[in-house]
Amino acid sequence: MLFLVFYPKHGVLAIQGDKYVEFRIKKSRLSGRVRIPGSKSHTIRGLILGALADGESVLRGALDSSDTRSCLAFIRALGADIDVKDPRKWILSGTWGRPLADAGAIDVGNSGTTLFLGMGAAALGEKEVELTGDEQTRRRDAAPLLRALSQLGATAYSRAGNGCAPLVVGGGLEGGEVTIECPTSQYLSALLIACPLARLQTTVSVPLLHEKPYVGMTLQWLRELGVKVEHDCGYGFLKIPGNQRYGGFDRSVPGDFSSAAFFLVGAAVTGSELLLEGLDMSDSQGDKAVVGMLEEMGCEINIFENSISVRGPERLKGGEFDLNATPDALPAMAVAGAMARGRTHLANVPQARMKETDRIAVMASELTKMGAKVEALPDGLIISGGELRGADLHGHGDHRVVMALSVAGMAASGQTRVDTAGAAAITFPEFPELMRRAGGRLVCIPEPVAQKKI
Repeated sequence: MLFLVFYPKHGVLAIQGDKYVEFRIKKSRLSGRVRIPGSKSHTIRGLILGALADGESVLRGALDSSDTRSCLAFIRALGADIDVKDPRKWILSGTWGRPLADAGAIDVGNSGTTLFLGMGAAALGEKEVELTGDEQTRRRDAAPLLRALSQLGATAYSRAGNGCAPLVVGGGLEGGEVTIECPTSQYLSALLIACPLARLQTTVSVPLLHEKPYVGMTLQWLRELGVKVEHDCGYGFLKIPGNQRYGGFDRSVPGDFSSAAFFLVGAAVTGSELLLEGLDMSDSQGDKAVVGMLEEMGCEINIFENSISVRGPERLKGGEFDLNATPDALPAMAVAGAMARGRTHLANVPQARMKETDRIAVMASELTKMGAKVEALPDGLIISGGELRGADLHGHGDHRVVMALSVAGMAASGQTRVDTAGAAAITFPEFPELMRRAGGRLVCIPEPVAQKKI
């Protein structure tokens, strides 16, 4: 059953199923073990590469969330087949490098990763397709990637002429030379995935690149599939031979450090101890850096083969952290800074303003409601830590903001309410249940303020 939900206080419209639309949180103490679900970034790369591969591929332990379901719909529209009846093992039948899309508009929902990486995949098909998404996705700038794909021989343009979705992409990829600035690493990852299947060699010059670990993740996938890419150590110049192939694969998805950040910070700000299972510190995910940041703030960390334990101190201490490689960590680390003694500076992360929301402005606004002293900078936050008090907070329909504010509520006095809470399911549907199992005093409220059946 679907409901059209209206939040009169904020003027937000959202489509919800039989899901929560508000979290109510009280001061909590956490303990026990939590198994972190599979990485969204790995899952989406695996799905798109499997869709382009020759023959059958297997993805084990993939994340099942709204974002990855959007990617499933996308690759099916491109002509790939996928069997997800067994949640532990998704089986893909690829398109042999030539998408056969015969669809009109393909809706990627809230998944910016699917939009950008999917643009490269869609460019390989002879037919043009239209890519669109929800309101947040339609605000995300794709202009640099559209220009690059056009220069490499594809049809690629924005219907509205503003560089944003709906986007028309297709026509095949020739290859060639291109220069692209990448305020999001997803532009470069899109080219890295698509260009090995172009007819000719491609060279890419990258004068600006944020989020380098995610480019490393894409290159790791390509290496494991036997695809050749030459590059310098900073990914400023890359040479991609054309006319290569993706073979089928059988790959397990590691736990998601971006999701784990909320439990790591949850333990840190409540002085609790948790064991997080399914995490591999040797993996390429950039957000594993949160572990070291929290250790610097005073947490006791123990790293095992496939798990990490964290014990929060009586009081965290502030610090200065460069989040350029880990922008998704900003909401959670802002909460850590708000509970720390002294000053915390989250720096060099201007791209955090270009995510589902302007996360710098949003976290500054919402933490201020809880009594924190927060200064928003063009590229980060300065936070003077102290005691937080419960408040009525706006989650802005942003999954990472909703989860971060919920963690803040577990360290605050009184009750905290976070609206648009269903957004957590975009990347972490199990978040409220896993947090409750760990001792979090979090209640899901299913009834919207006003609802109308549709």
